[in-house]
Amino acid sequence: MTQNSIEQIEINLRNEALNIRKAALDSLAEYPWEVAVPILEKLAREKDFALRRLAVMGLGNHTSEASYELLLQIIQHELDSNVLAEAANSIFEFGDIAVPILQELFENSENWLVRQTVLSLFVETTYYETSLTLAKTALQDNDIQTLKETAILVLGQLLKSPLKDQALQILTELADSENWRIRWRVAAALQHTQDLSARKLIAKLQQDRHYRVVAAALEVASSWEEN
Repeated sequence: MTQNSIEQIEINLRNEALNIRKAALDSLAEYPWEVAVPILEKLAREKDFALRRLAVMGLGNHTSEASYELLLQIIQHELDSNVLAEAANSIFEFGDIAVPILQELFENSENWLVRQTVLSLFVETTYYETSLTLAKTALQDNDIQTLKETAILVLGQLLKSPLKDQALQILTELADSENWRIRWRVAAALQHTQDLSARKLIAKLQQDRHYRVVAAALEVASSWEEN
């Protein structure tokens, strides 16, 4: 590690070519946080949102207290949704301490990208209570279809958790949705349990009025037989 190499990384992080920026960020990941975080902190103050987004990406590579505090400040004050979404990805690397922060970000944000990013982080985690809370909140959003579908993915994973009964109850209600995509996602989500209630629900969805729902239900039933 030399001063020249560090200075070159700082220059390359601001290069117009995306591949050079990414290579510089990868190189910086190999440095100790004491070197990297001050560089990323300066980058996080740039006017260009793409540079600020790059900075928060880099902070996820350095799970130090300094990185965490900087990410927390960014989440509290950043206005650009692209940067905020990336900050959510990075702070998730810090584990348990990040969960309440991400839940608050999800609940307070009105931006679909931020909410979608946070919810996606909880699709396959062991933060079961938070996952269920976020999924239920997302399902109340009448405007964002992708958010609802991701919530159903979360509920599907929860079928393998101690919260299985609660998740299955919500999926059962969603199986009567007027939106065929919701019923389709429900059918796919049921693959994660062979509970008697799930089997009855799959049987019902095999009689659905939309062919894609029927196909998904048949595929799940077939996978159960194979296992």
